[in-house]
Amino acid sequence: MADQKLSTAMVDSSSIESDAKVDASNEPTPAQLALEISARRKIDLVLIPTVTMFYLLSFLDRTNIGNARVAGMQRDLKLIDHEYQVAITVLYVPYILTELPANLLLKKIGPHILLPTILVLWGVVVIAHGFVTNYAGLIALRVVLGALEGPMFPGIVLYLSGFYTRKDLSLRIAYFFSAASLSGAFSGLLAAAISGMEGVGGKKGWEWIFILEGLFTTLFGLVSFWLVPQTTEGVRMLSRGEKDATTRRLERDRPFLLMDEKFRPAEIWNALTSVHVFLIFVLFFLGGSIFFAFALFLPSIIRQMQFSPLESQLLSVGPFAAAFFVSLFVAWFSDKYNSRGVPTMVLCSMLTVGWGMFYAAPNTWVAYGSFFLMVPGVYASSPIASAWLANNSEPYFRRASSIALAFMATNAGGILSTWRFPTSEGPRFQKTTIMNTIFSFIMVMCAVSNIFLLKWLQKRKEQNRDKLLEPFLADKEHDGGKKAWLVLGDRHPDFKYTL
Repeated sequence: MADQKLSTAMVDSSSIESDAKVDASNEPTPAQLALEISARRKIDLVLIPTVTMFYLLSFLDRTNIGNARVAGMQRDLKLIDHEYQVAITVLYVPYILTELPANLLLKKIGPHILLPTILVLWGVVVIAHGFVTNYAGLIALRVVLGALEGPMFPGIVLYLSGFYTRKDLSLRIAYFFSAASLSGAFSGLLAAAISGMEGVGGKKGWEWIFILEGLFTTLFGLVSFWLVPQTTEGVRMLSRGEKDATTRRLERDRPFLLMDEKFRPAEIWNALTSVHVFLIFVLFFLGGSIFFAFALFLPSIIRQMQFSPLESQLLSVGPFAAAFFVSLFVAWFSDKYNSRGVPTMVLCSMLTVGWGMFYAAPNTWVAYGSFFLMVPGVYASSPIASAWLANNSEPYFRRASSIALAFMATNAGGILSTWRFPTSEGPRFQKTTIMNTIFSFIMVMCAVSNIFLLKWLQKRKEQNRDKLLEPFLADKEHDGGKKAWLVLGDRHPDFKYTL
């Protein structure tokens, strides 16, 4: 069925291409629009399954330590709670440190080389987790794993922003980011199944979790060298006309996208000093502390609610499965109405209500039910906020810096979360629950504030248009020409912020 649809689409695009004339104006003709739609669908077929698998494996391999803990890893390695928390924390330090440099190098090395390479390498490191015998070995492996996994998420967001317009980006980020919630659901089922291999080959069940999941990651990484195109020119499914149509579509959306921009360290500073970017940084830090709390501790939290290890693994599936569907629906809504702030605000409100429900829950099942608000709330808000950030940060290296710095903030939040769920405070973790309720409310306020800030910034730069463009008018173009777009980026008066 899929092949038949694809063949039909290729035939249709060929006939459309023959009718498509390049209009002298900047507006596409109906035939050109049809080519753009055809090209976008083919790009979806090529890119989205691959990057979704990349992120699913990234999240699975980073967080399966939580499943391994429930399956007996902490007991077998004789780790106290403090040592287990350190093992989780040390991953985030190199993870954070590699995000920005990797994003700045992505264009030079090429995503078709960098992304598959780090996937293969971390797969090998995950396999090695299955042979660790002591605390020191576990710490060493977590450090290396963090350094290798750090570039993946910001790299994918930056990579996709070169194939899609700003309006189309949120849903595509949600497609691959939904792999995080899918990973949460899948890892519980997978861990429950693999744990049954206890004793096979003289290995523990938790050791097989690492070995089998790491082996699959390594194999997929090797295959992916043939799956990742560097640019639209490398998408073999596209005809010449579809490649040209995609280029025109991207240029209409971001006139400076395809310009020959050189890296300037000032763009890192420009990212750091943009107030609308800073608000997203705050949102990402607070959200990261909650996001990774569920990714790493949800099975353990449920376990402390007097469920068996197997029941805990299986009960963790439901909230993550709900997050998967909510993420896709909200991202579709966000792209359809080109709105980022309102969906982010609603999801963070849902997260706030969920924490309040967990705190006041009169029994175990009500407390468990609160996860169906909290997990979708934080997981579905992340791709929307990521798209919001990418939409409003230009040119390329400012966008690369903003994305990387935001995910550094997310993972700094992850470090905080690793220390907020000691078993001695379970099963309700009142101090952490109060903290996360406050964090969730601040996230709502960040979303609301950013909407009004962007409206004000848009109005101000349009009012000061002549002053902003005055240094560039020697180019004899009404918008200041290429130099104005590259220097001003999203501060250019003709650049429209996405609300």
